[in-house]
Order: sequence, then C-alpha cells, then structure tokens
Amino acid sequence: MRTIFVLFDSLNRRALGAYGGTAVATPNFDRFAQRAVTFDTHYVGSLPCMPARRDMHTGRLNFTHRPWGPLEPFDNSYTKLLGQNGVYTHLVSDHLHYLENGGWGYANAFDSWDFVRGQEYDPVKVMTTPPVARLRERFDERHYPLDGLEEGKTATRATTPKDSWRRSRHATNMLFTEEEEQYPTPQCFARAVDFLNTNREADDWFLQIECFDPHEPFAAPERFRDAYKSGYGGRILDWPVYEKVTNSELEVAEIRANYAALVAMCDEYFGRLLDWMDETDAWKDTALILTTDHGFLLGEHEWWGKNKMPYYEEISHIPLMIWHPGTADRAGARVSDLTQTTDLMPTILGFHEVDVPKEVTSFSMEGLLRGENGERESAIFGMFAGPICVTDGRYTYFRFPENREPNALPLYTVMPSHLEDMFSVEELAGAQLVEPFDFTKGVKLMRMHMSPGVGEAGFELVARWQDGSCLFDLERDPDQSEPIRDPQTVERLTSLIEDHLRLHDAAPEVFAHYALVTERPEGGMVAGTV
Repeated sequence: MRTIFVLFDSLNRRALGAYGGTAVATPNFDRFAQRAVTFDTHYVGSLPCMPARRDMHTGRLNFTHRPWGPLEPFDNSYTKLLGQNGVYTHLVSDHLHYLENGGWGYANAFDSWDFVRGQEYDPVKVMTTPPVARLRERFDERHYPLDGLEEGKTATRATTPKDSWRRSRHATNMLFTEEEEQYPTPQCFARAVDFLNTNREADDWFLQIECFDPHEPFAAPERFRDAYKSGYGGRILDWPVYEKVTNSELEVAEIRANYAALVAMCDEYFGRLLDWMDETDAWKDTALILTTDHGFLLGEHEWWGKNKMPYYEEISHIPLMIWHPGTADRAGARVSDLTQTTDLMPTILGFHEVDVPKEVTSFSMEGLLRGENGERESAIFGMFAGPICVTDGRYTYFRFPENREPNALPLYTVMPSHLEDMFSVEELAGAQLVEPFDFTKGVKLMRMHMSPGVGEAGFELVARWQDGSCLFDLERDPDQSEPIRDPQTVERLTSLIEDHLRLHDAAPEVFAHYALVTERPEGGMVAGTV
C-alpha cells in the first residue's frame, strides 16, 4: 500500500468548486472530487499551524493541554508508527515553522525529508542591509511596515521590530523571484514528483506533500494574477494584518484577488500530481488525501485572518477529499457525517494495517469511505486559552472562558517552546513537575504559565471579544451572522464539551477556566465521543 497526503495551509473550503465556490477556477481540485470521496462536514481540531499538525500526528487534541509547541517524547506520531511497521515515510515541504524551535520533531518523525526555502519570512536572498527604498516603492506599508529599517544600515532580529523584520524578509525575497519555478509551491511538487518517479515501482511508502500556500503572503506568478485582476493600481497588498477590515472596497477586492491567484496556482500544481497518477496508473495501488489545517477570513465577519476572532466556519470548516483504491466504486461520493483533523491519524494507520495506539481519541474514516455510518456525533476545537467551540454538525457553540485573566490557565508540557523561541528563564522559573496524564505513558509533565503577550495562544482573542459565549444554528444561518438563544441546546452542547475534555484527560484548571463540571453525575460518555 502507498499513500500520498497533500496538505495545503489555509485552503478555504468555499474557494473550491467542489464545495460550491465560484470565485476561483479550481478544475483540478474539482477533478479530484469526481474520483475521490468528499467530506462535507469536516472540522479542524487545534489551532493554528503546529497545534493542528500535532493533532494529525497523534490522533488527539493538542489545545486541551498546551499551545503551539514541538512533538512530545511520549507522542504517538503516525509517521513514526508507520516507519516502525515497515512503511517508508518521506516529507516534502516548504512550511517554515518546521525549521523553528516550536516545530521541532515533526519532520524528524519521518524517515527522510526535503525542505524548500523561502516561504513567508524565511529568507532565500539574505541582505544584511535591506533595500528599504525599493521595498517602500513596491510594497504597501500597511502590509509591509518597515519601521526601524533605514537605507544602508544593517538590520538584525534583535534591533528591528518583529513585524518589520519578518515582512521585509519576504519582500526582499520577492525582489529576486522572477521565474515561476522559483516559487516554493512549484518546487515542492517538482521534488515530490521526483520522489514518486524514483520510487514508482516500490511499495509500502507514505509521502506527505505539504505546501505553505495559499497561506499569506498571497504571492503568485503574474499569469495567475492576470485571471483575477481587481482594477487596483497601488502598491502590493497581499499580507493582511489580523485585524478588523478598514480597507476600501477596491482594496478588499485586490487582497481577495491575490488569494484567488494563489489558490489557482495550488490547483494547477495539484493537477500535475493527478497527471502523474493518471500516467502511471497509480490509482490502482495508491491512496491520495487532500486537506488543509484551517481556513482564513478574507473580510468575512469584517475580519482579516485567524486567531484573533471566533473560529467562524470560514476558519474551522475545512475541505477533505480521500481516494482509496479499495473504494473505487465510491468515486464522487459525498459524506455528510461529522469528521475532524484528528481522524486522519487512525485512518492513515488503517490504510497500512498498523494498530492504533490506545491513547488515540479519534475515529478512522475507513468505514465512511465504504459508505458506512460514522461514529463521531460531536467535535470540539479551538486554541489553548481561547474559546472552546463544539459542533454536532448543525449547531456551533463558542464557550468563552469564565476567567478572563490572561495568565490564569497553566499549560502542561516537557517541550517548553514558543513558535520561535524557547520558554524564557522567567517562564521556566515557575515550572512545577506534576503527575502524568493518561496519555503521557507515565511521564510527568511541567506545569507552567506563559506570557499573555504570546500570539500562539487564545489570550488576545478572549481580550478582543466582549460579547460572551455564542450559539449559531448552521442550518438556518450558515454564515453565522445571527447568534441565537436556546438554553436547552447550550446545555446539551456544554455537556458534550465536558465529555470531550474528560476523554482527553484535561486538567481540573481547564474545567474551572470555562466554568465546566469535571464529573458527570450520571456517569458514562455521550454516544460518539469515545
């Protein structure tokens, strides 16, 4: 058995024709949907990038115990388990967060990996003295602030404001990106096809093709931009700051056009993978999975981005399509049953007949591929310290913390790292060694608090949102524009949140933080949560 897992970052479900999108032409994603099984009610788990990847690796939620961070030594990584059972695993990616402290261990879990440099603030062309005048001329300062940078003067990470440092590095990269082949996504697929051609006669391998696109900045070759011209004639606007929309209608159209062009590029290069599958007749012995980690707000709900606002449908309800040779008779089928990111892990293990560890709290989707009924009746998702959202497929309920003190909730880990930097000495000084959780295989953990200024947790989201917990009926209000009052539904969904937290052996402080009950008087779990 062979599996190709294609993971794009920030690929909006509503951008794809197979999910009813009309703003972007996606002939290859739609072409795959005609052959694959398409999942219509697929949700995220932990947010954002690396928390989502830990969910994928381990088959259980990350956000119930900690924010962004590396794989833990006790984690059951699907790639490690595959390798231990004779399946060769290879990663091709341009996802720069794997190269940072907070992304340690994920790529290392593969037998081999191949990285493409240059996404976001990962520099390909290093200029110690950035060409500030050229950057100001080409890039809009609202998306590319250059505070602290001066023409002809050396800029370092320590002496430059963080946002200016990061965004100037991408802008500098783009000054020297002239050919389409230089863009990271074309490089990722070229290297992936090279792996496939080299190993086309081999069996028992797992290839993960992971593209940072269409994550911002929305930089695409001109030929893709030509199809989505907005009429805007100003400097480049392709990296929206996560904030409320204050742009003109034309500027909003331009930013959306840049995203559309990037999705179109992803679609074309995914199509080249489909061409390889056709040319080699790999459909008969190779599974193919297509999904993303989360979506992105492009002005909907008057917001840009993610992480700073509730996890609206545009962020949390994501695409998933799966082809498996054993269910070829199900080509073009749709699955309405509820699934989420964590379910990928047991599914992939099942493809390769590898046993699922007892610590896994998710469900294999193999039965759903065959047309059977699903086991999941609810799912929770969110960011550490942010609101917990629960859905049963019809309703979504956002439960915000009862305690809005930003540093009230402790985290648990033995790998204390933020996105870029390790935990500070001050953060580590208050750490306590505590007893194991039921998934840590007897390993004790460090209990500590993190700085509320760190953007990889939900502190800022909670601080910005003053309206309290909210309930939406997706059947009547799919755009989540009108919260409703329904105490009985809130009570039922709250009970589901509690069940999921118990299933994940969440700490007592988590229940207290959200004013939840740690013990269920009548005992047992709600159907579909175990």
